[in-house]
Amino acid sequence: MPTLTALVLAAFVSYGAAWYFGAVEGNFALLLLLATVVTGLFWLGEQFVFLPRRRAAAATLQAQAEQRRAELAAQGISQLDQEDLARVREGALAQPWWLDWTAGLFPVILIVFVLRSFVFEPFKIPSGSMIPTLLVGDLILVNKFTYGLKLPVANTRLTAGRPVERGDVVVFRYPPKPSMDYIKRIVGVPGDQVAYLNKQLFVNGQAVPTTAVSDFFDESAMEYFKQFEEKLADTPHRLIVDGRRPAFVSGADDFPYKDQCHYTVEGVTCKVPEGHYFAMGDNRDNSLDSRYWGFVPDANVVGRAFFVWMNFGDLKRIGSFN
Repeated sequence: MPTLTALVLAAFVSYGAAWYFGAVEGNFALLLLLATVVTGLFWLGEQFVFLPRRRAAAATLQAQAEQRRAELAAQGISQLDQEDLARVREGALAQPWWLDWTAGLFPVILIVFVLRSFVFEPFKIPSGSMIPTLLVGDLILVNKFTYGLKLPVANTRLTAGRPVERGDVVVFRYPPKPSMDYIKRIVGVPGDQVAYLNKQLFVNGQAVPTTAVSDFFDESAMEYFKQFEEKLADTPHRLIVDGRRPAFVSGADDFPYKDQCHYTVEGVTCKVPEGHYFAMGDNRDNSLDSRYWGFVPDANVVGRAFFVWMNFGDLKRIGSFN
């Protein structure tokens, strides 16, 4: 078993190293599932096989010691080294390294697996596409049960949950490359006609109300941008636009249901197909979103982002957001 355990641990380490150096495309959910299964098997082996064996061996040593004590007592020797006996017994019961690194880690790995798969998952904001709502370096929590629970890796839906709504900030698997996670705001749900023309958002023919507010200073770019408060749902949120950027969408990819979109010099108009969503970043002129790569399938939705739990550069960022 020590040799087998060493090979298993080496396989995990090798996969992690290859992922880190870009040799393979990693899948953390799959890696965590495998770690849970493997350590769980070792934990079961510990509970029902290895620990009972060690206890039996310790009991045998105890019985032998008691027998030896009785024999010495019969010879008139009553002083025995109890500490040596205790050390021998502890050594017999001690968990070997190969179980300590597998079965010993199972409870922690199981808790992480359950929390990450069904409750909350942490993410780090890597880009400025959601400025001013989310900044680069924000560490956020994503609610995994709002839209219904899904089996990890297989992504099979277990419960219905509530539907994705306009205005929700959602983490999803990037449709052109599902191994990557993206975060955007949902501006169109199935059946909606979404138009972004001359930097104004329209949903089902109605302009989404926007109000100009004070300019936003982007510290990463060291410049000011026009900022607006947009009321896409009941709760307003803020967005920024770059007046120097043109309204038309250039370089849109081919994507499923692209025939449902019409591109002009003013922007783009799309009919959102069933089972899909139209997503945009709050940094409207610096966001690679549905205007460029298409609709988000419902199956790709990971969860709803709702809370900044840390930003090491600005602790005031901690809190909920719209």
